[in-house]
Amino acid sequence: MTETIHRPSWVPLAGHQLHLAGVHFDAVRVDGIRGELVADWLVEATADDAGPIVCEAGGGRWVYFLLAPGEVSAYDWPLGVQQLGGRGRTVTYVGVPALEGNTWPLRWYSVPTATVPYVSATKLRAALGPGVA
Repeated sequence: MTETIHRPSWVPLAGHQLHLAGVHFDAVRVDGIRGELVADWLVEATADDAGPIVCEAGGGRWVYFLLAPGEVSAYDWPLGVQQLGGRGRTVTYVGVPALEGNTWPLRWYSVPTATVPYVSATKLRAALGPGVA
């Protein structure tokens, strides 16, 4: 595991903030238990250095995998996976929690680090399994 946590400029100092997907990061959103299982796999496969993954505590318990800007549109994603940012015409905001303190209803599943500031799109795509051709 990386020794120091990296706080990019888009991570708030306290609470949480909404950020426009496609500007500071693209995001892949996966629902509930499927998202948690994929996050578990990524964290285990990368020795706790998976990059930024944000979870919601309520509702659909969405899991957001934050990718480098422009990466989401470079891949075909399987059914049930929502891509936010990239070439999409829909304006979408993603909640980003602070690294510590009260951030409910959001929490970090895996934080950004200096060596892994974003989730690897290639590893995430592999973790999600085959898509539709």
